[in-house]
Amino acid sequence: MNILMILTSHDKLGDTGEKTGFWLEEFAAPYYVLKDAGATITVASPKGGQPPLDPKSDTDDAQTEATKRFKSDDDAQAVLASTKVLSEITVDGFDAVFYPGGHGPLWDLAEDADSIRLIEGFAEKDLPIGAVCHAPAIFKHTKLGDKPLVAGKKVTGFTNTEEDAVGLTDIVPFLVEDMLKANGGVYLKGDDWASFVTTDGKLVTGQNPASSEEAAKKLLELL
Repeated sequence: MNILMILTSHDKLGDTGEKTGFWLEEFAAPYYVLKDAGATITVASPKGGQPPLDPKSDTDDAQTEATKRFKSDDDAQAVLASTKVLSEITVDGFDAVFYPGGHGPLWDLAEDADSIRLIEGFAEKDLPIGAVCHAPAIFKHTKLGDKPLVAGKKVTGFTNTEEDAVGLTDIVPFLVEDMLKANGGVYLKGDDWASFVTTDGKLVTGQNPASSEEAAKKLLELL
């Protein structure tokens, strides 16, 4: 079981002067769900190397069992520090792809030609695609045939009310919920900040950081 995980390389939170990146829990929880199930995991990002960590996901109150495990896991830290360059990755040999969130993907992965190529490749082969929280931003430009990939599919992602609660509605380049709806997705959501995951065919989406472990489990079920 070979699984590709794709992380953002973008570290600027719009014009705020603050840093962003990927959300630690959304990488760590799925990483261990998949690894503990025996998967071989390859991690890639647009620029390769160490991807930027959203500092807000590294505060004491954001820690979970998975993030604590990660912090004492030298092997996992080494994997994260040496992500492969996305442009060099092909679909061949992989059984599924998973995208952790954080605000970073809104800027880079949503527009990244290599990411779009890979997602469309996984979709054409009918292989599982997972994305959690802000990572469903990756479906902004992806197509299956001549339609948006998410058109007519049940999807979720970070809600407008959650974005409002973190005060970034006017900072982000687009709202995940609005974009999914605009692309014809059947957008569903649970309570803000509670775990909520949808599966439609081979597409798995999670609403927020609390959904990351469950989303990875659903991806595994498809395998």
